[in-house]
Formats: sequence, C-alpha cells, structure tokens
Amino acid sequence: MVKMTMIARVTDGLPLAEGLDDGRDLVDAEMYKQQVKALFKNLSKGHNEASRMSIETGPFVFHYIIEGRVCYLTMCDRSYPKKLAFQYLEDLKNEFERVNGAQIETAARPYAFIKFDTFIQKTKKLYQDTRTQRNIAKLNDELYEVHQIMTRNVQEVLGVGEKLDQVSQMSSRLTSESRIYADKARDLNRQALIRKWAPVAIVLGVVFLLFWVKAKLW
Repeated sequence: MVKMTMIARVTDGLPLAEGLDDGRDLVDAEMYKQQVKALFKNLSKGHNEASRMSIETGPFVFHYIIEGRVCYLTMCDRSYPKKLAFQYLEDLKNEFERVNGAQIETAARPYAFIKFDTFIQKTKKLYQDTRTQRNIAKLNDELYEVHQIMTRNVQEVLGVGEKLDQVSQMSSRLTSESRIYADKARDLNRQALIRKWAPVAIVLGVVFLLFWVKAKLW
C-alpha cells in the first residue's frame, strides 16, 4: 500500500508537492518525512546519482525516480510490488511535467504546486489494491522491468551524505585554520624583522641627528 508521496526539485531540495493526507494513520510519520527531506538534501548535493532507487526504512521502502531535475518519491509497505510503485511514480511524473513543467525551475516557495495533491490522491486510489484487473495487468507487463533498480538501506544512503558533509566541513575548517596560521606566521616574521633592524635604524637615526646638529652648529 502507498503510504506517502512527495515531489521535490533536485537542484536545491525544494519540496514542490505532496499527498496532503499522507501519514495520518502512520506511526512515526514525522520521522519518515524527516528521512525524505534528508534524502532530498543529499540528492541536491549530488550524493546519490542513481535516477531510480529503492531505499529500505523499517517496515517500509522509499521508491524514487528522478526526471527533469525533479524527484518523485513514494513510501510503500515492503510487501507492495516494486513494479507498481514505480509505475505509480511514472504516472505522477507524466502528469506533473504536463501541468507544471514550465514553472518548475522558477518555483520560489515550498509546495508551490500543492494543488497537485488532487491528482496524487486520485492516482493513489488506483494503485492501492494490487488485486484489481488493472494492476494485475501492470504487474504482468513485461515491457516495464524494475529488476535492475538498486535497493539500499536508509542508514547507508543518508550516512554517506553525512560523511561527505563531515569531510567537507573538515576541509573547510582546515582551510580556515591554515589561513589563520599563515597570517600568524606573517605577523611573526614582521615582528622578527622589526626586532632585528630596529636597533640599526635607531643607531642610524642618532648618527644622522648628530651630523645634523653638528652642521647647524658650524
């Protein structure tokens, strides 16, 4: 059974639409939504390059497809057929591109296409019962294969993103620290030069002053 549906722009992770009644009867719904947002964030940073993937999380599976810089994601029970899940996403993708395709890149606020929920709810109802003649026909459609779509664990996928973020933060910190050390080294060198040449400058100044006084007296 389809439990949750969300659509986001891949370039920046901006949520564009979602099923408004998703998660009402779902325990820990907020936790799964946070996982989805973290996944969108990772995708916006290019951490996951697969255009189609299934990600296991507890008793559920996230399935997503990426087309035209948009990620279409749904969460289903583990027992729900993978082939139906991806065909459901394909239906959403086709309609979303048809209706909103020209405005996707210019959308500036979250859930700019929230009205797309009407189509999400209507399409979700068609896919809920796997025993209908329509869905059985889709399961038997040999032209649509999902065997090659990779399945991974949510901790593995999100963990990779966290590690890459940590590496990036560490690199930035090291760069910042090296700049500080370089500035300190320049200051120390400047101070050393001052200490070295200050006495010479003082002596020369005194000598010059004596010559000047002597010239004035004579």
